[in-house]
This record gives sequence, structure tokens and C-alpha cells, in this order.
Amino acid sequence: MKSAWQGKDFISVDTLTQESLTELFDKADEMKRLVEEKGGNDALKGRVMAALFYEPSSRTFGSFVAAMQRLGGGVIPLNMTNSSATKGESLEDTAKVFSSYADVIVMRNPAVGSAVSMADHAWVPVVSAGDGIGEHPTQALLDAYTIRAELGKFEGTHVVFVGEMAHYRPVNSLAKLLALFPKIKLSFVADPAFALQDGVRDYLKTKKVDFAEYENLDDIVAEADALYVTRPKKEFIPAELYEKALGKYRVDAKTLEKMKPSSIVMHALPRLDEIAVEVDQDPRAVYLNKQMKNGMYTRMALLDLIING
Repeated sequence: MKSAWQGKDFISVDTLTQESLTELFDKADEMKRLVEEKGGNDALKGRVMAALFYEPSSRTFGSFVAAMQRLGGGVIPLNMTNSSATKGESLEDTAKVFSSYADVIVMRNPAVGSAVSMADHAWVPVVSAGDGIGEHPTQALLDAYTIRAELGKFEGTHVVFVGEMAHYRPVNSLAKLLALFPKIKLSFVADPAFALQDGVRDYLKTKKVDFAEYENLDDIVAEADALYVTRPKKEFIPAELYEKALGKYRVDAKTLEKMKPSSIVMHALPRLDEIAVEVDQDPRAVYLNKQMKNGMYTRMALLDLIING
């Protein structure tokens, strides 16, 4: 049977269904076993991924490269600040050029809508690795996979986001993805200056998701099954707002005391001071180990399904 992912772009979580998500998660489980037992295979031997990054990236870039290499494929790794983009080459021309070299294009760009433009002009599938303050769909895949792996289910789960909502694209994508599950509950804790984007709020209302917004983490943290911590996005906000956001919310040992023993603490990273180092040793902290590893497994699954089906 042909995969729902085969030959398709992945630009937004809007295109996901519970069925396509289950297919990807099942494949990610296979990839996890593969890496643990053999390190990888040659499923994508002879295939090439172009990684076109117009913004800095460590985890997303590194995990995509590792994912392709563990499946035997080749990589064109480009920091686009050192490319012909600095000479004025358009996104549309770049899409066509790298479609000539690669079987799939993975792109990060600071402009909202850039991934759609790339996909419209590329001849091969395009995967968004983040577009400005828009979406980060593959981060949502690994985050949701982590929640399912650690908590065992989505239905009845309460996910609490805390920190910067207004400019933090992983929140946008994960919140919209979780809307696929009708019995999930979402809470967003933020200073009013960094509240949830109107578009995401309206989306959740349209999908009839049970969600609420708070300014005080203590009002809701005891109910959290998953606490998703974010950092102020210095690259997208004015300096005075950035300074206001620093230190506003901080998860530490006292926070953990208020949380359920069965809960988890997540972060897309990098962190600043929003999670105290002392939290790292708590078994509920999954951000530096399980969540990051899951990024490679889910991206291996995504590349395999898109290219091989």
C-alpha cells in the first residue's frame, strides 16, 4: 500500500491526520530499533537530501543530516548565508537548482510562507524546518512522538506550554497537531506581551479544543502531564521585549515539587535560564536525551516515507 507521505511536501501540520501520524510514529519506532540494534541501513542509498538553512540551527540541522546518513543517503549541507542567496538569487530559482541535485529539500528560512514558496517551485518534495514565527512541523512530530512514548496516549492528556508563545513556532505547530485528538487539554502560560498568536487561538477554537490561557504558572502546573518550556526568541523580538521576557518564567526544583510524579518536562532547546540545570537530573526531564533522540528517529521516518513510501 502506498504511504500517505510518499512524494509529498511537509510544510504544515494542517495536512496531518491521525492515520498519517500513526503511520509515521510506527515507522519511527522501527527507526529507533534500527539505530539501537544496527546503527542504520541503506534504505536511502543513492538518494540525496539538500539541507538549505537560511537561519542558524543545531538540533534540526544535525538530526536531519544524521537521519539521512544513518539511512545510507547523501547530504548537501548548506548555510545559505554563504550561498548564492547573498548574491540575490531568488528562493524560486534556488528551489529549481537544488531540485536538480536532490531527491528532497529540507529548508529553514526566517520568512513566514517561505516554505510554501519553495515547495511551489521545487520539483522534489520540500520539508519545512521552520519558517520564521510560522510553523516548525517536524519539531511537532518529534514532540508528539515523545509525549506518546512517555505518557502512552494523547487522549486525556494535559499539555501546559510556558514562556514565549507569540514568536515560538514549535508551540504553533504542536498545539495544532494536538488538536487532532479531541480529548486533549492545552494550557498556555505567558506574559500578555508574549501570548498565543491569534491564528493559533482561532484554530483551536475552530477545532473545539479544550484550552485556556494563564499568566501564572503556579495556577496550572500541578495539572500538567507534559510541561513544555520555551525560550524568548531573541531573533524575532525587539531588545526591550527580550529583556522583559528573560527570567519571567523559570522551572526549577520547586516547580518539580508541584508537578505529578508521572509528568514530563520538555523543551525544544536551546535553553537560556528558563530551566535550571538541577532539573536535568530529574527522571521527568526528557529534553536533553529522549526528546532529542526522538528528533532523529522521526526525521529518519519522515525521509524514508517521503522518498521510499
